[in-house]
Amino acid sequence: MIRLFSTNCPKCKLLEGKLNSKNVNYEVCTDIEEMKSLKIMSAPVLQLDDGTLLSFGDAVRWVNSK
Repeated sequence: MIRLFSTNCPKCKLLEGKLNSKNVNYEVCTDIEEMKSLKIMSAPVLQLDDGTLLSFGDAVRWVNSK
């Protein structure tokens, strides 16, 4: 399952909108402690099925390629 680590900031909302527009199935995680445990220091971050973590720019490029 693709996961969106989000703090509900404007960039997080933008990435969520892009995911929705491409009909990508994902779940949202807003658990700051989980983000810290994964060494995520800024949001949004998209976690792909294989565990790859994508920063905002890379995540936008990934979504746009769908």
